[in-house]
Amino acid sequence: VQLQASGGGLVQAGGSLRLSCVASINIFSFNAMNWYRQAPGKQRELVAVITSRNSASYAGSVKGRFTISRDVAKNTLYLQLNSLKVEDTGVYYCNARGALTDSWGQGTLVTVSS
Repeated sequence: VQLQASGGGLVQAGGSLRLSCVASINIFSFNAMNWYRQAPGKQRELVAVITSRNSASYAGSVKGRFTISRDVAKNTLYLQLNSLKVEDTGVYYCNARGALTDSWGQGTLVTVSS
């Protein structure tokens, strides 16, 4: 399974971005799809999860500001980032998990300036 993430960039604090992650196969088969991020000098952390039943959950630091969604017809996972903060800066990775799958995208860099 290949995952291609995109949508990162430079944005001012308070701004918005939408990240996308296109899968090479039908995403309906995945048990869950996730977004992680890794800030400079820090460990990778889980940001948001969406299950095969479209149940979403978020890290406390992004809850109410980020929204995870997926479009099965387009084999695409999204992460809408609103009210961005400087501390949201990092490389964002998409991840797909199934019975025999644990695949990662290449990451897309989000930089939030003050």
